[in-house]
Amino acid sequence: MLNRLKDILAGHSRAPDPSERPATGSEPDSGQLDPFEVGLWDDMSSGWYRNEQDEIFKGFPVAPKDVVLDVGCGDGGRSLFCATRGCHVIYSDIDPEKVVLTAERLRGSAAREQQGIVSDTDPLPLEPETVSRVIATEIIEHVEDPGRFLGELVRVGKPGALYLLTVPGDLGEKAQVGLAAPQYFQKPNHIQVISRPEFEALIGDAGLEVVSYSEHGFFWTLWWMFFWSSAQPQVGPPWTDLLDSWARTWVALRETPQGPMVKDALDAILPKFQVVVARKPDI
Repeated sequence: MLNRLKDILAGHSRAPDPSERPATGSEPDSGQLDPFEVGLWDDMSSGWYRNEQDEIFKGFPVAPKDVVLDVGCGDGGRSLFCATRGCHVIYSDIDPEKVVLTAERLRGSAAREQQGIVSDTDPLPLEPETVSRVIATEIIEHVEDPGRFLGELVRVGKPGALYLLTVPGDLGEKAQVGLAAPQYFQKPNHIQVISRPEFEALIGDAGLEVVSYSEHGFFWTLWWMFFWSSAQPQVGPPWTDLLDSWARTWVALRETPQGPMVKDALDAILPKFQVVVARKPDI
């Protein structure tokens, strides 16, 4: 599955169609569905990794002229998608190993330039108005002062820059209380639970304009609840029967004629992700 994901992010493989069933077998002959492939298939149908449109998320295009900042780059998947578009990619993470991993993934890519930074974003070692695209996905819930964090991202953005920002859905987070391990809601993990009004207010107070807001990820909200309740020993195969059954149930639902409509309704009720595309006003 990791090779499949890498190909998709790099633009070598088309996004899965919602009518296509995810491949079975997370391990050879296991007979289990890989939940991360199911989740990827689900995320793409929600607007992520639109290769043909050169959009990492719907409404967030990346072009060769762009300078992209990926804050909290993690394993480098988002940076790789952008690098494939030929832009200048700056990737940062508080973990030096993540920066090294991302550099390795981008080696030989089409990026016209790449730069890795080890930073906690307070501040970023970048000049003001440096970048035209800013990506910060699932980072804000980890920081003690979200307003200060967003202010730093705004500082380095050029006038007219686009921002792709995500946080967990607040209802989905609250549903984990009592199920998740105690450290889930402790530093350095999820120390902020942010509602939609709070999210949009943070973005507006930082000086950005909200272009679009969307929610999705019911599959993942339930998956994590089942992860905790089934005592899955690790985030990897073999999966418990409950987790495997949930992945199969979700695929079976999505294959019904009403599947996409049901997915949208459930995503609105208990989303795992809140996604905002925002814009820094022109001077």
